[in-house]
Amino acid sequence: MKRYLITVKGISYEVEVEELKGQRDANVAERVVQPEPVITKPIEEKKTPVSAPAPVSDSAKSITCPMPGTIFKIMVKPGDAIKKGDVVLILEAMKMENEIFASADEVVDSVRVTEGATVNTGDVLVTFK
Repeated sequence: MKRYLITVKGISYEVEVEELKGQRDANVAERVVQPEPVITKPIEEKKTPVSAPAPVSDSAKSITCPMPGTIFKIMVKPGDAIKKGDVVLILEAMKMENEIFASADEVVDSVRVTEGATVNTGDVLVTFK
């Protein structure tokens, strides 16, 4: 017999399953057993505070962080002219290195983060002139 825990519509049931070998015997009576529910508590999600993104003037163009992570490498500095598709920085998130690309031809005004900094979704990373 094997034991399993199965959840149906939020109710958990502990069931035992018997493996039948070979052909089924016609003399074996069908057994239907009502499972006893195993009551489980729903897992409460902990809410983590999210910091507000760095303020940017309405006229400034910028790149914001697409997901929480750590700045792995910065590829530009203020005054650099970049082309659409150039890698601006590398963001480490979910154990992966994610390249953040320029969406247009721009001149870098400021880099708002440093390598190793932890950032959240929406934080301003780089601004353009």
